[in-house]
Amino acid sequence: MSSEHTVKAVRGKFLDITRVVTSMDDLPDAVRLIDDGLMLIRHGKIEWFGQWEDGKHLIPETVRVRDYTGKLVVPGFIDTHVHYPQSEMIGAHGEQLLEWLNRHVFPTEKLYQDIDYAREMSAFFIKQLLRNGTTTALVFSTVHPESVNALFDAASQLNMRLITGKVMMDRNAPDYLTDTPESSYEECKALIERWHKKGRLLYAITPRFAPTSSPEQLAVCQRLREEYPDTWVHTHLDENKAEIEWVKELYPDSKNYLDVYHHYGLTGERSVFAHCIHLEEEEWDCLHDTGSAVAFCPTSNLYLGSGLFNLKKALAKKVKVGIGTDVGAGTTFNMLQTLSEAYKVMQLQKTCLTAFEAFYLATLGGAHSLGLDNCIGNFAAGKEADFVVLEPTATPLQQLRYDNSRTLAEKLFVMIALGDDRTIYRTYIDGRLVYERT
Repeated sequence: MSSEHTVKAVRGKFLDITRVVTSMDDLPDAVRLIDDGLMLIRHGKIEWFGQWEDGKHLIPETVRVRDYTGKLVVPGFIDTHVHYPQSEMIGAHGEQLLEWLNRHVFPTEKLYQDIDYAREMSAFFIKQLLRNGTTTALVFSTVHPESVNALFDAASQLNMRLITGKVMMDRNAPDYLTDTPESSYEECKALIERWHKKGRLLYAITPRFAPTSSPEQLAVCQRLREEYPDTWVHTHLDENKAEIEWVKELYPDSKNYLDVYHHYGLTGERSVFAHCIHLEEEEWDCLHDTGSAVAFCPTSNLYLGSGLFNLKKALAKKVKVGIGTDVGAGTTFNMLQTLSEAYKVMQLQKTCLTAFEAFYLATLGGAHSLGLDNCIGNFAAGKEADFVVLEPTATPLQQLRYDNSRTLAEKLFVMIALGDDRTIYRTYIDGRLVYERT
């Protein structure tokens, strides 16, 4: 091997999902566990992956092996819906969606017109992701370009794969947070030109939700998507029943809430709709037919009393689904805790979410929902080396339950049910250590 200083070697127990599945019935066959494995990384990408005995001769003599025996190495977690400006108001008391926005969210987001403040909070947000093993996120910023520039800049310093964009709102929001169709077009265009596909950064066209965008602004979103067809679309859909009735009043000619977005060409590959709790049958069909994706946000859906997402139906309809923490209505950055809430949401619907299904949604399934499974989500050679080292016995209770667990599924589920940020031992992005638990 040449350029030996660019090579890194990681040894340990590895767990990933080898392929995207079209049915969860096929998932057990796609689970890969290597008890004593080796991953070789060059220039931030996985060069070789397999059994230690099969690959140890490939390690250059000058390369130190990072040995995580006794731990579990998994692909980095993927958060498909989170609001970085809401980090500081997480756990705000009371209210359902619309009241919560006006009382807590909008006043907080006003602060992000200050670039120095946005930089400070971007740094905090990124640190929280890494502390919780999240290596890729689809993120809401604010209406201010400053908030987007600050977050992209913070992520670029780590060469982190992150998707965000300027929020677009030209009505039904405080004056201090509204833009215009014209200003949002010009600001988004400038941000796309500056950041989209710079390193591992990607841009998302981000109308907050239909009630805060006029038809003229949604037409601007359509124009941006047509001019930059490889960007993402990120917005909210069918989260709250009062919200849905409001959309019907504002867009009376649309068949349903999703039809508002679909009319303006905002469905399709790389379009991610958060929540989708109260979908009509036609909306399910439209999501499937257009290849759109859903971000399942169990923690925030419970916290705001919005309802229970029907994951079983989403899977039956073959709609792509990822998991979102939705901070700050969601009350944790931790994907393990979020998956635990997803399990409870399914229990309330008399459906059992298996450990492998949960793990899939947080890794390769999340990557697939974002259209990024070609580059992240498992340990296939050639993919980007974003991974997390978990400590399954991080607390006395986890140790006790781990000792009493026999199968891989049982041990994985214990981590989901009882895990938190203490379970995250190390986080790697682009093949580099970016967080270690102290």
